[in-house]
Amino acid sequence: MILVVDFGSQTAHLIGRRLRQLGITAEYADPSEALSVTQSLKPRGIILSGGPSSVYESGAPTVAVELFQLGIPVLGICYGWQLMAQLLGGKVESASKEYGPEDISWAKDNPLNLPEQKSCVIMSHGDSVTELPGGFEVMASTEHVKFAGVYDANRHFWGVQFHPEADHTVRGMDLLKFFVTQEAHESLEPLKLDPDKIIAEIKATVGDRKVICAVSGGVDSSVAAALIGKAIGKNLIPVYVESGLMKRGTVERVTDIFTKLVPADLIIVHARDRFLAALKGIEDPETKRKTIGKLYVDIFQEIALKHPDAEFLGQGTIYSDVIESKGSKHASHIKSHHNVGGLPKNMKLKLIEPNRTFYKDEVREIGRMIGLPDEVVMQQPMPGPGHAINIRGEVTEKRLAQVILADEIVVEELKKAKIYDQIFECMAVMTGAYSTAVKGDGRVFAEVVAVRAIDTKDLMTVQWSRLPYDVLQKISSRIVNEVPDVSRVVYDITSKPPATVRWE
Repeated sequence: MILVVDFGSQTAHLIGRRLRQLGITAEYADPSEALSVTQSLKPRGIILSGGPSSVYESGAPTVAVELFQLGIPVLGICYGWQLMAQLLGGKVESASKEYGPEDISWAKDNPLNLPEQKSCVIMSHGDSVTELPGGFEVMASTEHVKFAGVYDANRHFWGVQFHPEADHTVRGMDLLKFFVTQEAHESLEPLKLDPDKIIAEIKATVGDRKVICAVSGGVDSSVAAALIGKAIGKNLIPVYVESGLMKRGTVERVTDIFTKLVPADLIIVHARDRFLAALKGIEDPETKRKTIGKLYVDIFQEIALKHPDAEFLGQGTIYSDVIESKGSKHASHIKSHHNVGGLPKNMKLKLIEPNRTFYKDEVREIGRMIGLPDEVVMQQPMPGPGHAINIRGEVTEKRLAQVILADEIVVEELKKAKIYDQIFECMAVMTGAYSTAVKGDGRVFAEVVAVRAIDTKDLMTVQWSRLPYDVLQKISSRIVNEVPDVSRVVYDITSKPPATVRWE
């Protein structure tokens, strides 16, 4: 077993997921309890996660220095490495900020035996170790960070400024595998996903009661509903709320899923006017998400009044939703996902979220394992708030119509180019920025539309998609010509980190 000390990184839980892929069990501990938990559980190794704090700030989370005197191998990641360096006599300063992909060079005699040529790693830090503690040697550096990878061979201590758990860190799994096998002496036996266990847990929790399940036609809610349906049969009550914020054709897709694939008595609630009225005048993204989350729950609880034995609300929440909504004690609050941080505190229904501890790629695999076809599990995501969070600022009838049309143009052109299925997700965004254009020899001052297309597996780290220039040209030309009151189109080429998937 490996103990992960959670300092609040957005990817702290992802470390456990990577260890699970290798076949290693992970337990988590709060920094304040790390020493006592270690003494009790006796892990083979310890991993100190990243986190949003600075080690020199007052009140920053820390661990007892005795943790490094137990003879247990330790791997510090990002903040975890900085804290280890500080506690062992090194120096950490606000310097050499790096956010996103960086090239790393490995030392000639690095203990991992990795080739010297550069490879890509994911960085997300504002501080750096500027003086090494005694006993450490450098094994990797970036252009700006000398101590991007270090090790102390005698004490079996490792420190990396990058995130090996991130999917886009090219040799990340090599490093984690080396640490758990060569330093922690763990044997590898990959742990498989087990839908039957999930179904049994749902059955034990729900019993003979009913579950109102929020469905959107997307992969997350469809997989959640299918799991719940297998557990409780006809006691599943899928509810699709037609908010007016989703893509055209969503009603038909949801109806098809819950007629052919997950047979159930689907309830469709037409609530477009309620959502637009609730969103009127709201510009703040957090207020917008919470308004949408509350209205969804209000509607589900109205449905529950007609079904007295319905005590649960099923949702397709996945772990990336949870962590961005401040899913752990020391994590930063990035945004309130409507199905997590946007839920009202006085909600009467109890939550059932079969996907909550899984990532997008795991949810897709679970969907396949329970028999859902690829057209469901591999479709591009569309969040519950729909196009409302693809509109920077107030959601109006006009701007909603604009973003729906612009988004359809993006999808159509990517499908014509036969590259739509190669992209994890694409979208159009009404940016709220305005610029000058010339149309018909006249001056126009109108809104700018952004196009975003991304590649990722688990939504924790994201790369922007390298779309062909001719496809981008067609998308741009069509949007400025076919979408009313648009001045220009820009293409978003920002990775995550630092950007989130959506602008809001």
